[in-house]
Amino acid sequence: MFRKLSLAVAATMLLAGTAYADPIEGNWKTASGETAAIANCGGAFCITLKSGKFTGKRIGKMQANGSNKYSGEITDPADDKTYSGKATLSGASLNMKGCVLGGLICKGQTWSKL
Repeated sequence: MFRKLSLAVAATMLLAGTAYADPIEGNWKTASGETAAIANCGGAFCITLKSGKFTGKRIGKMQANGSNKYSGEITDPADDKTYSGKATLSGASLNMKGCVLGGLICKGQTWSKL
């Protein structure tokens, strides 16, 4: 009896853990059509390209910074330049922004959840 109860509690905790995944986690379609995966990596969220010319390349690392807001670094895979990055999640859209010069010059794009 105790063993069955323990297994039930363990299964519930495991399922509850997956239910609490951050909404930024998952696969996203970038503005240029590639797929980027965002996954938990040591308390942050790593962004890795899963398709296209730069498949397998990690292009960012973000920390949660409030409700549906994230900040960290974004790397342009074409030239390997890293920028200060911000992301804002709104439903199934992720607004990404990379900035230089303390946020004076920024470039952004919107990704869609797959």
